[in-house]
Amino acid sequence: MPETRTTMAEDYLKVIWKADEWAVDGEPGGITTNEIAATLGVGASTVSGNLRKLERDGYIDYEPYRRIALSERGRQIAVGMVRRHRLIETYLVERLGYSWDEVHEEAEVLEHAVSDRLLDRFDDELGHPTADPHGDPIPARDGTVVRPVAHRLGEFTAGECGFVVRVSDDEPELLRYLASLDLKVGAHVRVEARRDYAGSLSVVRTDAHDTPLDTIELAGTAAAAVWASSEPHAHTA
Repeated sequence: MPETRTTMAEDYLKVIWKADEWAVDGEPGGITTNEIAATLGVGASTVSGNLRKLERDGYIDYEPYRRIALSERGRQIAVGMVRRHRLIETYLVERLGYSWDEVHEEAEVLEHAVSDRLLDRFDDELGHPTADPHGDPIPARDGTVVRPVAHRLGEFTAGECGFVVRVSDDEPELLRYLASLDLKVGAHVRVEARRDYAGSLSVVRTDAHDTPLDTIELAGTAAAAVWASSEPHAHTA
């Protein structure tokens, strides 16, 4: 008999897993109660109570005032929810004509309602995509996650170039802005100049032959949301 879980449990486990997905070496692992509260828009006391329930049910390792980690059981559920979310986002963009800044909230609702059978139909219809419209990896049916080998554009040095492989979907307004610049997954870019005193980058968007198409001035916050790689499809398990 399938395991019965609450929407709360699924949402929390997904947030905890995603906090580490794109963590940079040297950054602390896990996530704090306050970070979960900020992400989900609820009070810290509510989060603390729900975390105790998740620990009781064997989904997480939790101590108050410490960073939170998933158990293996919790990880399996979290990865399954991430797979659901990203397949739904991809289907909405590829088959229903949504833009990449519109799909997150829709997927947040649908991921809890769509059956496994329908989700597999989405996967088959889409040809088993490996990444969603923002470049985030879609976990395989067996839970395998293959992440692009990439770094934030803001970490690139002047003259360094790469392919955009991922754009954070945290801010719809930023996604709309980057779309207006045609700075999407698959674009090839070269950092022309770093303006560290101003916290910005001058970025040249180029074609496949490195011929300049246009020059973009990116604020540091925007550059930090764009991940690029020297290879268009470089991945690591």
